[in-house]
Amino acid sequence: MILSVPDMSCGHCTTAIETALAAVGGRAEFDLPAREITVSGLPEATVLAALKAAGYPATVVG
Repeated sequence: MILSVPDMSCGHCTTAIETALAAVGGRAEFDLPAREITVSGLPEATVLAALKAAGYPATVVG
C-alpha cells in the first residue's frame, strides 16, 4: 500500500517512521520528495496506528 505522510520532510522523519514500522514487523520504501511511503505485508490499520503513534499521521493513496 502507498501512504501519503504529509509531515515527513527529512531523514529524521524517515528514521522515526522506520523505527515505528519495525516495531510492528514492517518495513517501508520512501519517496521523500513526494512524502509517500510504500508498505507491504501488514494490515492497513496496524500501519496507520503505528504511524499515528509516532507522530506521522498518514492516509492511504494506493
